[in-house]
Amino acid sequence: MAHEHHIAPNAADVEAATATDPTETVVNLIPVVLPAAGAAMIFLLALIAVTMA
Repeated sequence: MAHEHHIAPNAADVEAATATDPTETVVNLIPVVLPAAGAAMIFLLALIAVTMA
């Protein structure tokens, strides 16, 4: 009975398989960050307008 010898995976193959795309991690945060940034900008613009008036 022949034994199968498992070859160790190449480090580049392991890194490519487990690599996470930075864009994909940011895309998940867009629905939270975009409205929060918009609300902060509206508040700051209203504060500037009231201060100047």
